[in-house]
Amino acid sequence: MKTLDKSSEATQLSEYCRRVAQQAKAASVELAQLRGETKIAWLRQAAESLRAQCDTILQANEQDLEAAPGYGLTDAAIDRLRLTTERVDAIAVALEQVAQLGDPIGEVIDSTVRPNGLVINKICVPLGVVFFVYESRPNVTADAAAICVKAGNAVILRGGKEAMHSSQAIVEIIRSAATETGVPADAVQLVDTTDREAVGHFLRLPESIDVAIPRGGEGLIRRVAAEAQMPVIKHFTGNCHVYVDTAADMNMATDILVNSKCQRMGVCNAAESLLVHADIASEFLPRAAKALEEKGVEIRGDERTCELVPAAITATEEDYATEFLGPTISACVVGSLAEAIEHINRYGSGHTDAIVTDNLTSAQTFTAQVDSSAVVVNASTRFNDGGEFGLGAEIGISTDKFHARGPCGIEELTSYKYVVHGSGQTRK
Repeated sequence: MKTLDKSSEATQLSEYCRRVAQQAKAASVELAQLRGETKIAWLRQAAESLRAQCDTILQANEQDLEAAPGYGLTDAAIDRLRLTTERVDAIAVALEQVAQLGDPIGEVIDSTVRPNGLVINKICVPLGVVFFVYESRPNVTADAAAICVKAGNAVILRGGKEAMHSSQAIVEIIRSAATETGVPADAVQLVDTTDREAVGHFLRLPESIDVAIPRGGEGLIRRVAAEAQMPVIKHFTGNCHVYVDTAADMNMATDILVNSKCQRMGVCNAAESLLVHADIASEFLPRAAKALEEKGVEIRGDERTCELVPAAITATEEDYATEFLGPTISACVVGSLAEAIEHINRYGSGHTDAIVTDNLTSAQTFTAQVDSSAVVVNASTRFNDGGEFGLGAEIGISTDKFHARGPCGIEELTSYKYVVHGSGQTRK
């Protein structure tokens, strides 16, 4: 009898996932023809409603925070989960920023006239339906909805169980704003089950879902990449580096390092590894260690680092490949720029890497040879972000090379089609 019950539950779950995907597909057809003004009105109404119903959102978030210890969340994960009045306002501001962005849908990317008179137009179009899987970040719920719908896509949101109450409150407000402004409500749907099997069902629906985007821990992303029967836009980890070159300004380098690592530790563009040129290591490392120690950061370093920083502990090979997402940083003294680049390309995750230097040639070599989605000269790694790049809210930062790389904004959530106009031509 239990087997039959489980079979029945599995069937119901499969049918539910298929229905949600089909509803999203139908909504995406409407969205593809929706005027830009309508989407702007929806985003502005949604932002206004989020502010007006902030107390409702915070009450829902409090339920999630109370349950967080039971899920074994780290301090960094709880920080990502937590909402405040200021963070809700920031969510609303992000929606308003997306509203202000240009609408690429229908834009003629290229146009040519063939010798036979055919007019060939390359037109920007939505991807269609996005299945977005993410963990413990309720602000991402609104960001993803905004950026997907602005780009003409319907989105199926599958948030982590840790943020379920918060995400439900946000989506209810967003869907209500959609109905009020003429956007199909099913353009934004939140998966209302925490059953992990639901993800697998959605990933087996390529006839309704056009792309899957996972955002969260490496295990989640690898699962989606392995099981998806549709294209996946992904990044596995954010093992970001700051390399302090022999020609670096010491004060600037210290400020950039501390900001990259400490401004917010539990995010993918926070620095996880420090590389220092041997020629300045004896001067820079003690200064850097003092600044990091004041922020409670532990250093795990190579032999030379441990000599110069008595409080440092010996790093393992694994440490250099680790995304700590907390108050730990790996450190290594390198003999040259080439050695720094080799280290980054070996241990890094292709996310964000920075060089601090006053030498233009070194900067050019670094930006050309470091194979990451964003390479930064004399600035914090924390700037690899859709908002900071002027893209508005982002749906994630991709370390892929096809179809999107870096912060995924509106343009990365579009494709194109060829629209051909003739006057009776036939091919000979």
